[in-house]
Amino acid sequence: MDRKAIATVLEEMALLLDLAGENPFKIRAYENAARAVLTFPGDLEEAALRGELAQIKGIGKSLAGVITELALQGQATLHQELRGKIPPGLLELLQVPGLGPKKARLLFEKLQITGLGELEYAIRENRLAGLPGFGLKTQEKLKAGLETVKRYAGLFRLGDLWPAGQGLVAALRQIPGIARVEVAGEVRRALGVASRLDVVVAADHPEQAAAALSQAPCFVGLEMQGQGVCTALHPLGMPVQVTLAAPQVFGTALLAATGCPAHYETLQSRAGDQGLSLTSQGLHRGDILLPCQEEDDVYRGLGLPYIAPELRENLGEIEAAAANRLPCLITPEDVRGCCHVHSYFSDGVNSLNELTGAALARGWSFLGLSDHSQSAYYAGGLKPADLERQRLEIARHRREHPLFTLFWGIESDILADGSLDYPADILAGFDFVIASVHSQFSLPQEEMTRRIVRAMENPHCTMVGHVTGRLLLAREAYAVDLEAILEAAARLQVIMELNSSPYRLDLDWQWLRRARDLGLLISLNPDAHNLEGLNDVDYGVMTARKGWLTPADVLNTYSPEEVSRLLRRRRG
Repeated sequence: MDRKAIATVLEEMALLLDLAGENPFKIRAYENAARAVLTFPGDLEEAALRGELAQIKGIGKSLAGVITELALQGQATLHQELRGKIPPGLLELLQVPGLGPKKARLLFEKLQITGLGELEYAIRENRLAGLPGFGLKTQEKLKAGLETVKRYAGLFRLGDLWPAGQGLVAALRQIPGIARVEVAGEVRRALGVASRLDVVVAADHPEQAAAALSQAPCFVGLEMQGQGVCTALHPLGMPVQVTLAAPQVFGTALLAATGCPAHYETLQSRAGDQGLSLTSQGLHRGDILLPCQEEDDVYRGLGLPYIAPELRENLGEIEAAAANRLPCLITPEDVRGCCHVHSYFSDGVNSLNELTGAALARGWSFLGLSDHSQSAYYAGGLKPADLERQRLEIARHRREHPLFTLFWGIESDILADGSLDYPADILAGFDFVIASVHSQFSLPQEEMTRRIVRAMENPHCTMVGHVTGRLLLAREAYAVDLEAILEAAARLQVIMELNSSPYRLDLDWQWLRRARDLGLLISLNPDAHNLEGLNDVDYGVMTARKGWLTPADVLNTYSPEEVSRLLRRRRG
């Protein structure tokens, strides 16, 4: 189990302990351990094998035992015991915005509510209004939150599905008789939200492979559905669909399982026009099977260059391919650094040296630090005295690391009237300023749009952060005219952030092509609050590819000298 999955389990254990009414210190210990796991700079599995986990700050002897079980066995006895003690529906209740462990426990104790269905019925019967700490207003908020949960039911974020898929592929490759495994479906196409994991497995003897898969610990309840398709559950709860294919037609099976349906159907129509037949079982000319071990073989057989999975949405990519006009998409190797990184000066957890070390380990040459501004008091926003301390530390850091470029920025709140946090003389001291909305999300569209445009008109605004404010599967985007925002950004030479956190992925990929057409520069910003968060740039790359972006469209691909010029181009 990787560190992110381990941290997720530890966070769930903290919730389970809270639901059980355990000691707050014990609950906090598990929360702290989850953070320690995410920020541990070494190899967690190796540390577990050497018995060194208890030496990590924030992890004691008993927690080290739990983490060792998770790292080496994929599950922990105590976790299973805690789950057995708590009615399973109580965890389900915590999905509802505004409903924490204490209120969920009260609902169970007073009204015997153990699931979303019972909660919905109790709200309908007006039973929550009289409970201590609730009332009619809270009941109405929970009703709205429950509707949100129902709308998102059965969906998962790319940030959960992608690592789960990679772990699944690694596990399946160890099974004898399996020649090849690849992730497919919506996850391979880099959709921010998807309903399941798809994998395609190449095996000379599909029936034997299916029997082996049914015994694999990486699946729960694998069932054959016919025509070489199996369904199962991932241990983390995601539905999985497995397609079994012979090696010689692996390319056609992977293409069909990747989709999207409209892209695939257009390819089938093109095949028909050329006297061919395309199915998941192969590309045929009459009764003759054309070998297609790779997807490239299929596209070439149809007279097309290879089309990257991220582009396969039937939005002009086939026509562009036929005209040899496909963009040369950005790759992870093009990235030289990133902006929008938080440190321990605000609500991040790492020092400048730790962040620089992690960036260098990725082969990067620059990093843009941007802690929260003073209005974000809830996130440790920096007051002027804090800024001076940070300025001095950055100056020292630059002297000690002359071959690495650390840009000094700030994530400045966009206030309700569109002004930026801090006066102009303070904003002028930063290398860059990210302007972000963090409050008053319910303004009318016209007012919210005017608010953001006014912030961009400030000459110190370098880029706009998470422009719609959405949190995938948690909070809808606020009302804003994105066309007007992008046109203003192009006119003012403001960089647009693609917030690469898998919880946001904002600007959405469907707007990236419009941004590119307007000549906007996009910055893939991880919004990192720990070392692990820097890896979220990878989700930004996946999303940028889906939006048809090339390296030239993305700030992260430029040298530190070029980035410095681009960050300051509005200041002359």
